[in-house]
Amino acid sequence: MPVDYYETLGVDRAANDEQIRRAFRRKAMEFHPDRNKTPGAEDKFKEINEAYQVLSDQEKRSRYDRFGHAGVNGGGDRPFDGFDPFGGFGDIFDTFFGGGTRTANQPRTGEDIAHRVVLTFEEAVFGCERDIDIQRVEPCHLCSGAGNEPGTPISTCRTCSGSGQVRRAQRSVFGQFAVTSPCSACNGSGRYIETHCHGCRGRGYERRQRTRTVTIPAGVNDGMQVRITGEGDAGANGGPPGNLYVQVRVQEHRLFAREDEDLLLRMDLNIAEAALGSTKQVPTLDGEEVDLEIPAGTQSGRVFRVRGFGVPRLRRDGRATGRRGDIRVVVDVNVPQRLNKYQRQLLEDLAYSFDHRGSAPPAKSNGRRKPSAAREPETDSAEPPAAEAAEESSGEDRQKGLFDRIKDTFVPGED
Repeated sequence: MPVDYYETLGVDRAANDEQIRRAFRRKAMEFHPDRNKTPGAEDKFKEINEAYQVLSDQEKRSRYDRFGHAGVNGGGDRPFDGFDPFGGFGDIFDTFFGGGTRTANQPRTGEDIAHRVVLTFEEAVFGCERDIDIQRVEPCHLCSGAGNEPGTPISTCRTCSGSGQVRRAQRSVFGQFAVTSPCSACNGSGRYIETHCHGCRGRGYERRQRTRTVTIPAGVNDGMQVRITGEGDAGANGGPPGNLYVQVRVQEHRLFAREDEDLLLRMDLNIAEAALGSTKQVPTLDGEEVDLEIPAGTQSGRVFRVRGFGVPRLRRDGRATGRRGDIRVVVDVNVPQRLNKYQRQLLEDLAYSFDHRGSAPPAKSNGRRKPSAAREPETDSAEPPAAEAAEESSGEDRQKGLFDRIKDTFVPGED
């Protein structure tokens, strides 16, 4: 059964890098085979090294947190079986206790560098290209990374015989260790330079500014980063360069918010549009407007979808799938805070109708309403009697339903 790496090191899942490092040091000292001779100590030490190898690497730890052991070893129970705990994990142990066989002049990968770019909402959705200025470590342009003044000789270090390391015995509470450290005479290079390059002072590297064109794929989101392989600092001793990580920050949009591949849009409706239904124009990031049918009786908070006008969907490798998310339109029904005299009268008539089972309000007489018994119930589509139409200022308005007349007051110009 796979072991839980957090339990192996005795740390919480929210532990930071320093807590994990201290826990590994403590456990490694306890179960190191040179100190602990009890049966099973060596196997336990392997588990500790295995756990630290995953949890100390941010990328591996992220995959382990999401997918468990399958995320770091393709589904096997023991991803590091077959490794020598004093070879494959020797570098980890040496970090804390010294020793090991790693040579100082062996090839090493260059450091990664990071650069932040700020994108508009549209640039993040549809992708773009950006020219960015970065500073990175490169081989010296004068000595091509050799470290010597061009034309002067380079000889083998006599102190370490070209190995770049010196070895000495050291005693500790665990017994006697053979400790290897970089040669101080040649700074671990294994070479002796008589005349250092005046451009890099013998280091072989210099920091230079470069401009690179970076392609930002469509669909990136705030907080994501784009990896540009091989554009980081130069490697040492012939090692490969590191990578450039472009960290993305996305500005807010005045209309849209984003949720994964969907765009969120809030749309205001007045009470008449919500009650009677309406056709609204929905803006899109593509520059066109799409008709959206709002059915009668729509309530505040209802969500409608405009399909295919959202954010491009990405695969795990960052490539676009050719499909897009949707626009989710959230309806807000607005209740007016200020009414003119005509609007107030219409709403009062509506309130009366709701309170009296759909009956029309009584007609006015000398500024007062007649008793309601004198009026027959009417629907929105019913025409008022001719006698009442003569008493009103506009017969055409009375031929419309009450909601239609309310809608006309909020949407001028629509008949």
